[in-house]
Amino acid sequence: MNSKITLAFKKCKKEKRPALISYTVAGDNTKNNSLKIINTISRHVDIIELGFPHNTPIADGGQIQGSSYRALKNGIKLKDVFQIVKKFKKINPNKPLILMGYFNLIYRSGENNFIKNCKASGVDGLIVVDLPYPENKKFANKCKKKSINFVQLLSPTTSQNRMKKIVRDSHDMIYYISMLSTTGGKLKVSPKKILQNYDKIKRINHKKNLVIGFGITNKTIASLKKADGLVVGSQLCKTITDSLKKRQNPVTKLDKLVYSLKNKIV
Repeated sequence: MNSKITLAFKKCKKEKRPALISYTVAGDNTKNNSLKIINTISRHVDIIELGFPHNTPIADGGQIQGSSYRALKNGIKLKDVFQIVKKFKKINPNKPLILMGYFNLIYRSGENNFIKNCKASGVDGLIVVDLPYPENKKFANKCKKKSINFVQLLSPTTSQNRMKKIVRDSHDMIYYISMLSTTGGKLKVSPKKILQNYDKIKRINHKKNLVIGFGITNKTIASLKKADGLVVGSQLCKTITDSLKKRQNPVTKLDKLVYSLKNKIV
């Protein structure tokens, strides 16, 4: 039986377009607003990626750090993240949702307990930024046994040999980090070069769903629409920040932005 993530990619390929994947931080700027945001933008995106906030998000740039800070300041806890997921999945049972975060929160919760909570709330996939391959194999297998996709990461510096092993052991989705930077950085690599690296990975196994993240905005998204999927995060977090500064409704602003992003890749 195909996972919801696989079914989302199949639908997009049938429509001859990449999957649009949104990233926001759970609890930004409140638990209720966070849920409203993902419920609203789920009309336009194919996969929801939700970050669990962290006080030292090493892979994230200023925009996502700001989102995490707001969520933590409002007292968001891991149990609240699972509650947001559960409420979202009750309304959107077929929309894939991937949780993204750092391993120390999983470690503190206990691996088995964390996976149990993921399963109970309806999480479809996990990205753990600081748990690299092959150290993540045991945890990834635990996830797979509970039908939770563990998303492996590849970067421009991943060797060919290591790349082959990661692709071989990956589940339903692989995340290619487009450039060596934190999230939200200006795209420092040409789309042509990114797609050359993308093609190199796809040649290993063209059946694997490969998405591109880092540096994807409404200015760059159209040039990368050859990919199986594109992740937009920092621009969404920046829109929340700007809306709050101007005392505007971040839900409405994000809905317009995501609609615009979708139109650039269809």
